[in-house]
Amino acid sequence: QVQLVESGGGSVQAGGSLRLSCAASGYSFSSKCIGWFRQAPGKEREGVAVIDTGGGSTYYADSMKGRFTISQDNAKNTVYLQMNSLKPEDTAMYYCAAAPGRGTYCYTAWIHQDFGYWGQGTQVTVSS
Repeated sequence: QVQLVESGGGSVQAGGSLRLSCAASGYSFSSKCIGWFRQAPGKEREGVAVIDTGGGSTYYADSMKGRFTISQDNAKNTVYLQMNSLKPEDTAMYYCAAAPGRGTYCYTAWIHQDFGYWGQGTQVTVSS
């Protein structure tokens, strides 16, 4: 049974940092598209970042570029989202998702949120 588990969320003040983790069981992150998404109350879910774990390509939403970094640890079968310079508008539930794929397919899947496996989410709250 495939399970994705996010962790690392919490409450921070504006300007602070958090590192989210996405760990998988029953599923190898090798050569996969692993995406991070978020959903704030009353808003639609949006893409944050995605990584092609086979080739290392990464893509970010414009508002996250320069502040967020997605990375992988293949030995731990884990993908991370380092979030710096957090703003109150970053407050949301953050989800990771996984799908088979490589390269630009990961970008397309991320844009369309076309992932087969999703975690339960971890809450991030940024206060001003």
